[in-house]
Amino acid sequence: MRTVADLDVAGKRVFLRADLNVPLADGRVADPTRIEATLPTLRLLLGRGAAPVVVASHLGRPKGRPDPRYSLRPVADALAALLGRPVTFAPDCIGEATERLVRAAGAGGVVLLENLRFHPGEEQNDPAFAAALARLADVYVDDAFGAAHRAHASIVGVAAAFRERAAGLLLAREVEVLSRLLAAPAQPFVAVLGGAKVSDKIGVIENLIGRVQTFLIGGAMAYTFLRAQGHAVGRSRVEEDKVGLARETLARAARAGVRVLVPSDHVVADRPEAGAATAVVATEAFPADRLGVDIGPATAQRFRDEIVAAATVLWNGPMGIFEIDAFAAGTMAIAAALAACRGTTVVGGGDSVAALRRAGAERAVTHVSTGGGASLEFLEGRELPGLRALEEGAA
Repeated sequence: MRTVADLDVAGKRVFLRADLNVPLADGRVADPTRIEATLPTLRLLLGRGAAPVVVASHLGRPKGRPDPRYSLRPVADALAALLGRPVTFAPDCIGEATERLVRAAGAGGVVLLENLRFHPGEEQNDPAFAAALARLADVYVDDAFGAAHRAHASIVGVAAAFRERAAGLLLAREVEVLSRLLAAPAQPFVAVLGGAKVSDKIGVIENLIGRVQTFLIGGAMAYTFLRAQGHAVGRSRVEEDKVGLARETLARAARAGVRVLVPSDHVVADRPEAGAATAVVATEAFPADRLGVDIGPATAQRFRDEIVAAATVLWNGPMGIFEIDAFAAGTMAIAAALAACRGTTVVGGGDSVAALRRAGAERAVTHVSTGGGASLEFLEGRELPGLRALEEGAA
């Protein structure tokens, strides 16, 4: 897979598929992290004489039709401010008017197209829509790792139309770091997994058995594992149809000599809301009328000890209902532990990254993944359509 550093883009129009799916509030970008993440690729293209760079992205789920709530116009303003140069906003992503704007932008210009998902052809990977996008440029660069698991027109169909295609710096870095976790992680390797559903992470657990020495399981998914071990978990969220799968996974891990640590104590509440009455209880004394909302302090300390001693740590998913401050202590403890670890530390998932920021620890970790679902599918060992499209174009 070639990278953007391998391309000669001088005087050429470059189609840059970025992931600018950022949160908006009151008509402005609320969090520019994803915009900032693609700036190195954009600056490299401009510095090498791209004429111009045509930036494309989706935002939200507008269901294949224009919806002003999901317009990328505010993103154009934010991108211009961060880049320090004007950004032309195209009110549509295809068509003659858009092609004229691209021609007028010329060398050093940046054109941001309107939301790709305003057209149904994007998510359908429609050949005609892909061809219309391809007419805008001479070279294709994909820097949207967060969308690499989607077989959409701007990810797969457009890539196929270009002889010159490559990965952006962000996408290449994601693949490099995540590949090392699967191929040659420094030992001991600890994976910290949380969030609501076992079904979201079971594929990752299955694929990492044999690579990881220890799994630390938190969040609501821990209660499915605890139920599989025969523990009562009160009114905690349990995926009843996944209890058997959790039991099989625990048995497989045991056969492989892999430790799976689940919470030994819990913060429980009478309801999953701010202001709820809470208590800390041991697993063996879990009250029937309460639900788990966070890992307890003893578990947090045990998990911290494992993390700090590790040579490689992967973290994806909060330890509790992180959105509510009273239930966030366990997740924040994991963030602090990652910052204290001197090994390779990789963090993904919105809540995990948010906790890092809140702890002021974002720069203390080795790599913060922008991938979301794409990173999970990569770690499951699944082939991502976006990466496959780029590999097929390698020289």
